[in-house]
Amino acid sequence: MKLQIKDINLWYGDFQALHNISMDIKSNEITAFIGPSGCGKTTLLKSLNRMNDLIESCKIVGNITLDSEDIYKVKNIEQFRKRVGMVFQKPNPFPMSIYDNVAFGPRAHGITKKEDLDKIVEKALKDAAIWDEVQDRLHKSALSLSGGQQQRICIARTLAIEPEVILMDEPTSALDPISTAKIEQLIMTLKDKYTVVIVTHNMQQAARISDKTAFFLNGELIEVNDSDLIFTNPQDKRTEDYITGRFG
Repeated sequence: MKLQIKDINLWYGDFQALHNISMDIKSNEITAFIGPSGCGKTTLLKSLNRMNDLIESCKIVGNITLDSEDIYKVKNIEQFRKRVGMVFQKPNPFPMSIYDNVAFGPRAHGITKKEDLDKIVEKALKDAAIWDEVQDRLHKSALSLSGGQQQRICIARTLAIEPEVILMDEPTSALDPISTAKIEQLIMTLKDKYTVVIVTHNMQQAARISDKTAFFLNGELIEVNDSDLIFTNPQDKRTEDYITGRFG
């Protein structure tokens, strides 16, 4: 198991955002977190690479392991986040060239030789399915690209540090349908090399691209199963009500 989540309870101050969450996330699979707004799915996603550490009022009890190692006992957070990369809801390229965006992580981890960086940048852009569109303008600002292209640059930036797990927080919610289809296609190719966890509001998206789907409600994990079973034969009435549109 790549990630194991056991009995996770999380508070922001007095508010309990997650209640007794336990689930396993397998290597080389796409796991989707679905549920209405405020149900805890993004909170759990951020816990998987310790982004909640940045919130002073946040308290977490329970256990999360990456390859059987307790992530809350990891001393070197930078090294840990290299293993667990994150792509956010809105494309957030740095205000610098396409090349420098993708080379940013490798440089931060000590890679300085131009030929090494050139190889890493090209490979990451190819893996993010955007090399053909940008290879002639690598030294132009990443902010000059369309939203869908910017999001693929952000994915390339994450791939450049060679993570093992990629967390995606609604990566297509700010994009048009054509860009969304490209990103979905890309995500499905990524699971050959990476473990992918995606938060999505789009249930059709979860059904199309994920292997496993977890349904959250009011900070609880209601049900997790193979995606085809969640969407055709849910075990819990609340899951069924959500996916058939009775609420949410």
